[in-house]
Amino acid sequence: MIDHATIDRIMNAAEITEVVGDFVSLKKRGVNMLGLCPFHNEKTPSFTVSPSKGIFKCFGCGKGGNVVNFLMEHEHITYPEALKTLAKKYHIEVEETEETAEEIQQKNERESMMVVTAYGQKYFTRTLLESEEGQAVGLSYFKERGFRREVLDKFQLGYSLDKRNAFTEEAQKNGYKINYLVKTGLTIEKNDRHFDRFAGRVIFPIHSLSGRVIGFGGRTLRTDTKMAKYLNSPESDIYHKSRSLYGIYYARNAMAKADKCYLVEGYTDVLSMHQSGIENVVASSGTSLTEDQVRLIRRFTRNVTIIYDGDEAGVKASLRGIDIILEQGMHVRVVPLPDGEDPDSFAHARSSSELLEFIDQNEQDFISFKAKLLSSGVGDDPVRKANLISEVVRSVAAIPDRLERSLYLAECSKIFKVEENILFEEVAKIKRRQYEQRRRRGEYLPPEPKKVAPKQYSPGKEILFNAEEKEIIRIMLMHGDRVITEVQPTPKDDPIKVTVIDFILQEFESDPMDFHVSVYKKVFGIIREKWNQPGFHFQNTFINHEDPEISSLAVDIFSPGYELSKIHEKGGAYIRTESSMLKEVVPESIISFRSRQVKRLVAEIDEEIERLQKAGDIDGIMELLKQKKNLDELRKQISQDLNRIIL
Repeated sequence: MIDHATIDRIMNAAEITEVVGDFVSLKKRGVNMLGLCPFHNEKTPSFTVSPSKGIFKCFGCGKGGNVVNFLMEHEHITYPEALKTLAKKYHIEVEETEETAEEIQQKNERESMMVVTAYGQKYFTRTLLESEEGQAVGLSYFKERGFRREVLDKFQLGYSLDKRNAFTEEAQKNGYKINYLVKTGLTIEKNDRHFDRFAGRVIFPIHSLSGRVIGFGGRTLRTDTKMAKYLNSPESDIYHKSRSLYGIYYARNAMAKADKCYLVEGYTDVLSMHQSGIENVVASSGTSLTEDQVRLIRRFTRNVTIIYDGDEAGVKASLRGIDIILEQGMHVRVVPLPDGEDPDSFAHARSSSELLEFIDQNEQDFISFKAKLLSSGVGDDPVRKANLISEVVRSVAAIPDRLERSLYLAECSKIFKVEENILFEEVAKIKRRQYEQRRRRGEYLPPEPKKVAPKQYSPGKEILFNAEEKEIIRIMLMHGDRVITEVQPTPKDDPIKVTVIDFILQEFESDPMDFHVSVYKKVFGIIREKWNQPGFHFQNTFINHEDPEISSLAVDIFSPGYELSKIHEKGGAYIRTESSMLKEVVPESIISFRSRQVKRLVAEIDEEIERLQKAGDIDGIMELLKQKKNLDELRKQISQDLNRIIL
């Protein structure tokens, strides 16, 4: 068995366009990729890959899924074998073992830590907005920096009281165990005493790709130079600094849409650019850029523009990041900001159009940037000039694509007035040296013989989907967290917001109904179980589910171009915009669902009446006719009752 942590690493590393691209020629079409379906013969491309959602869907034959499903279907291999194939491709070590009691406990501990960090975020946000100290100190700081309330709410910013253990005590009072508070790094344990790690700091929650809070960054507002200005959560089972990017959850869709990522250094840089209307931006959070962070970006785009501070430290950070980005087969450009400016201050002083205009006019390819930066003081000194050329060529050597590498070498030849063949020889030396170093580390091993696909594998049988049941599930997945109404228990109470899922679950509890199609029953059960758990994310949970039936259904629903059920069609044309008409759409869907349930019961009664007629059971028939009459009355009342509830 492959443990869940390893599966998460594989799914985070695997880029669907790269994996599918090994088998299918893909071309960009808007925010998606398009190609000829490998699963059936077609002349017009209908096979679509969505990089931002990590799914594929063929609108010709109907096949769809995530990156694992694609390999399973294309290579006719099992789920574990597909995971191992991806692990090998992305150099992730897999140890397959039976899940022990200890591993089960560890999995539960990870989830418990996630619950603690979710509580921490809510506590810090509430403290910032509602406590006297939070408003006077934390909120004032953000206002002085020019951040508007919508940005604070979007990124769930917070404040930790300037007391030794205010947070820790409050968390324990609310039932959160001290060992999880310590493991997440929210609390520091020293000599059997406990202290708040982020006391007196404004808080920047760090989110995973799925939107769950995995760690925190805290900035002190004191002028004490002995205290670290910024403090991050320590490494833990749920937070790995080298694999996380600040803002990735909020930037991923914008990155895919713009086919570009802006890379900055700090938390406030991200906030300021979002406030200026530029959302395809992430930060390395003050750490050196890593391969895992670059792979995270590559899932959504291959184009990165580095925007770092104009000071010496910012320039060095740019240089460090360039080669790592190039090694991953990505394109990198650099925008040097004026001296004394950083992305935060620069974005605050400009509108989004002005900021984008400046970037367009000033971004440079990495060769021009490095050449200009490193040529200072070189003059005609041949040794220094040779070192400069070697430094630039070393970056070119990092580019994996041979054609692209050749074009860059031709550009270097023009800039430095050096013959191309000399530069090619230099790159060859670098590549040979790198190969030898990796061979000694054991990274190059003889390829394993290709395995024959197991004969016993066969895809699951197709399910004849019930329209009403699928419609309920589709609405829950697409609009589940949308608020459709408010309920005020008493005049003194605050209104309670009711979401689509809250409403549907309430209806199913008040009048028990059941799904007859197994896959819908499974999905409904998962939603009912996890809906109130912090960080529950519809798209990731179901698209990446290990049950192929569930992931296939999710892909079908989340795929671009998904069409509404005919329940919401009239005369061949859509009569409403669904997202703006949820108050009507949700009750109508439940009405249709309940009506189908009643029809099914009526049909069963008719069958039973026919059987009793043959047996001559008059009393039994009369009883069933009463039940049938009651069901007919119930069907008439369903629509009226539901509309009274929500409208």
